[in-house]
Parts: sequence; structure tokens; C-alpha cells
Amino acid sequence: MWRHVALEAGHTPHPGDIRVPWWARVSSALAPVLLIGGWTLAASRQVGRFDPRVRTISELAALDATDRWVMTLAIAGTGLCHLVTALGLRPAARTGRILLALGGAATVLVAVFPLPAGGSSAAHTVVAFASFVLLTVWAPYAGVRESSAPWGLRRGVALASGAVLGVLTVSFFLTVLVSGSDVGLTERLAAGAQALWPAVVVATVPRARAGITYSPA
Repeated sequence: MWRHVALEAGHTPHPGDIRVPWWARVSSALAPVLLIGGWTLAASRQVGRFDPRVRTISELAALDATDRWVMTLAIAGTGLCHLVTALGLRPAARTGRILLALGGAATVLVAVFPLPAGGSSAAHTVVAFASFVLLTVWAPYAGVRESSAPWGLRRGVALASGAVLGVLTVSFFLTVLVSGSDVGLTERLAAGAQALWPAVVVATVPRARAGITYSPA
């Protein structure tokens, strides 16, 4: 049973006592909408046939992409959403929140350092790699041991989610290394799951009731 108590001065709150502010709920829900909606819209605006199974998300924001601003804004917006969510995800362990925020910052930098026309970029590769890694490892580090923790932040669930995200991310990295034909598909599976998981975690935190205040983060 969830405990709905007022947090008094000097009281150390349990994760089940702490709520997520409305703006973090909005940001967590908006992240997957921006990313998935962004790559869908951007692909539809490309000249000629764009195969999302083969072509990457970054190609949609490359300097030679048609209407590259669509994917650029979607990537930057997704990163900003992760930053806001990390700030408001107060029931989570601090380390996990920091990693989520860093993942959001790295995602913004993916938009700042796009792929050049018809080529690759060391800066883009580094920030994209950092983004994928950080948005994978934040999940297990966000888990807490208290039995009152929301479902998405329970230690077992956090570890399991980290394992699933890890498998998807490693699959994408391996596909890139071997120049596999499914690089676009594996990237979208990993990136989509990473964008969606913070929203799932936030959704498992009960909404605040009267008499409940937020704990200092």
C-alpha cells in the first residue's frame, strides 16, 4: 500500500513518499513523441526512398538531408526533455538522475554536431555514443532498495530494464561495427526504448494528494 504522508522538516522521506512534479511528467511523455514522431516525419520529407531499416536517425539531421531542421529539433527536444525529467524524478537514486541528465545533454549535442554531407564526423560519433551509453546505464543506477519505491524504480525492475536497454544498445553497436543492413532498425529499437523508459518510470510514481509536499532533491 502506498503511503501518502506530509513530509515534515527533518524527516527523511522514502521513495514512496516523494512525487514527481507535473512538468517532469509532461517532459517524460513528450520525449518519445518527439523522437519517434520526429524520425517518422523527417523520413517522409526526404527526396527519394528513405529506408529506415537501413538508414540511421542521424542521417535525417545531416547537413545534406532534406528539411534537416525537423530531425534536428526532434533530437534536441528529446535531450531537453530528458534533462527536465531527470530534474523532476525525485524518487530515483541520485546517480541515476545524474546519468539521465548527462544522457539528455549528450543527446542535445548530437543535434549540435550533425553528420556532414555524405560523410562522418568524429564529434558526432563521440556524442552519439555517449548518449546511447548514458541513456542505457541510468536505468539500473536509478533503482532504490526500499519496498515503498514505485514499481519502475524497484531494484529488480531497474536492473532488468538496464539489461534490456543494454541488449538493444549493444545490438545496435554491433550492427554498426559489422556494417549490417539493419543498422537503422537496431538504432530505432534502442533509441525508442531509451526515450520511452523514463516515461514508464514516471508513470509508475503515484500522483500527489493533498497534504503531500516535495522533498528537496
